[in-house]
Amino acid sequence: MARTFLLSLHLLSLSSLLISSHSATDTFVFSGCTQQKYAPNSPYESNLNSLLASLVNSATYSSYNKFTIFGSSPQDIIYGLYQCRGDLSMPDCAMCVTRSVSQLGLLCSQTCGGAVQLQGCFVKYDNTTFIGVEDKTVVLKKCGPSIGYDTDAMSRRDAVLAGLSGAGGPYRVGGSGDVQGVAQCVGDLSASQCQDCMSEAIGRLKSECGTAFYGDMFLAKCYARYTTGGAHSYPKEHNDSSSDDAAKTFAIIIGLLAGVALIIIFLTFIRTRIEGGGK
Repeated sequence: MARTFLLSLHLLSLSSLLISSHSATDTFVFSGCTQQKYAPNSPYESNLNSLLASLVNSATYSSYNKFTIFGSSPQDIIYGLYQCRGDLSMPDCAMCVTRSVSQLGLLCSQTCGGAVQLQGCFVKYDNTTFIGVEDKTVVLKKCGPSIGYDTDAMSRRDAVLAGLSGAGGPYRVGGSGDVQGVAQCVGDLSASQCQDCMSEAIGRLKSECGTAFYGDMFLAKCYARYTTGGAHSYPKEHNDSSSDDAAKTFAIIIGLLAGVALIIIFLTFIRTRIEGGGK
């Protein structure tokens, strides 16, 4: 069932690629999969199917959500969440989460846990609880080439990072001249956990990337990024100039998701009839 759902999502992802003009949000950043596998056609696979359907459906109306799917036994429980970048419209969020789930099906086939970060969104599931747990493990560090010690550029970079650290909320953007920065926490963290995670990410970014003209520091539950010179441009605020196209795309996504949901319901019904001996 989960494989059928992921195949449907893969087809949906390909179709949305043809109608979306926001490909930057779908750019791959990193992924990770657990070593533990689940058995095909197991209750865990069925629960994973339900979780993925919930994530994709929720992303059509909310930029963040978390779910826990319970099974008949403790080993079948599964936790999952998604998070879209704070400036994304709902159509872009829905497309990004759909693309992420599709990639998870390819990258983490039959694993009990997996995570993928695209430029515009983050999706994770696991059979071990991680919801509400602060995790400052470094999952990706990327520093650009050095620009040398440009006092003015470094001062503005430090000021932007300080602004991100001192700002409130889980999504933060800032800039000074050609220096831009962005930071975000996963929505399951409390305000204090978010601040602690961001402080760690920003501190590491500043110290470990040194005089690099851009830097990305992704921890397990938050990230901070900056660029000096615009080569790694980050969002300042959402551009509504393509709102009509976005609305049309959103309507197409809703229609496709409804079709996928009907297929899943039909296959579930058939499977139930088969397992029940056709009664």
